[in-house]
Order: sequence, then C-alpha cells, then structure tokens
Amino acid sequence: MVIVLAFIFLPLFEMVSQPTAADLGETIKDGDVRRAIWMSLYTSGLAALISLVLGTPFAYLLARKNFWGKRFLESAVDLPIMIPHPVIGIAILSIASAGHPLGALLNDLGVRVMGSVTGIVAVLTFVGLPFHVNSARSGFQAIPVRLENVSRSLGASMGNTFTRVTLPLAWRGIVAGMIMCLARAVSEFGAVVIVAYHPMTAPVMIYERFTAYGLKYSQPVAVWLIIVCLVLFFLLRIVSGPAKAKS
Repeated sequence: MVIVLAFIFLPLFEMVSQPTAADLGETIKDGDVRRAIWMSLYTSGLAALISLVLGTPFAYLLARKNFWGKRFLESAVDLPIMIPHPVIGIAILSIASAGHPLGALLNDLGVRVMGSVTGIVAVLTFVGLPFHVNSARSGFQAIPVRLENVSRSLGASMGNTFTRVTLPLAWRGIVAGMIMCLARAVSEFGAVVIVAYHPMTAPVMIYERFTAYGLKYSQPVAVWLIIVCLVLFFLLRIVSGPAKAKS
C-alpha cells in the first residue's frame, strides 16, 4: 500500500512543491495562461452539458430496459476510454473533412471543426461522455423499479414519473457523471492537439511551454491545472458521498 501511495503522490508532490508562490502568482497573471485555463473549463463545461442532454436518457435506457444488442451498446459506450486519444482526434477530423458527407454538410452550414472551439468541444464530448453515461446509469439502477411503478399506478405519466420521482432520486449519479466528464475533458491533450492546437487549452499550453522552455516554465501552469482538477475532485467526493437509503 505504501508503495502504491508513494507512486501516486510523490511525483505530484514534487510537481507542486518546486514552483514558488511567486512563480505561481506570476504565471496566473499571464493573460495567455488565464485564457488557456478558461478555454479548458469553458469547452469542458459545454462537453459536460452535451453529455447531460444526450447521455442521461441513454443511461436510463440502459438501466431500465433489456433488449437485443444491449451488451454491444454498453461496450460501445466504453470504447472512447480504450482508444488512443490521438486516434480519436484523427477519426473526428476524418468525418469532418470535406470529402466526407458529414464534413461536406458541416462546410455548407459554415461549421468549422479543425482549429475551432467546435472541434475541441466535439473531442471533449467524445472522451467524456462514457463517464457521464456510466455514472448516471449506476444512479438509475440504484432506484427500485417499484417506486416508478407506484407512481405510474397512481396516474402519473412516464414523463412525470421520470422528472418527479426518478431524477430527484438519481441526481447524485447524474451530477457526479457531469463532474467526471468535466474533469476528464479538462485533462484531455492527445485528441485536442490533433483537432485544434489553437485556441489553446491548458494541457496544450503545458506541452508547448515544456517543449519550448523546459520544466521551469511548464511546471507553474501544470500546478494551476492540478488545482483545478483537485477542486473538481472534491466536488465529486461531496456529490458522491453517502446518501440516505430510501425505503
């Protein structure tokens, strides 16, 4: 156990302890750094919202229905977790190119993917969606089906049952999924750097400063990104804390 904890915490401790408070203060005063961190949070937030809208009904379907091909769909949801992320970036650019029907349609609509916020959000949604779907599905599965059946037997429609019974009981899993999606998206580098080097996100800026100037100039930016991730981690712990069992 000690070896595992040392393996996790020692590199992080060395990372956060080397830059001085003056270094961190000077770094966060840099407009480029603030814009990169904001771009990461902004695009990751959009990805989390898209995952909420698209992923929550899908998670409910997986939690409540049994149908042919369900195992395949459950496996497909987890594919973005296993695929190398530069491959994800290349795949998204492939369907967004002018030679692809979808890419041609996007071009006709004036939607640009490569080198744009749209492209970054598409990538972050792709890598973050599985975390939201899996967390929301677990939240729905924890709710006894009989509660929904009682609501329906009392005359409530399926929609009213979902919004007034299911969602209030499953909110922890749904919100935790959004936070996990947001945290995963904030840290994404491999796919983003393929699709959109600019506008620059925080991980891309860390990479650029490391390759151009070395550890001294990349570490303070990395520490600020760690701080952002720690805030998201504590929010996740608060949301996913023990809930009172409902009879």
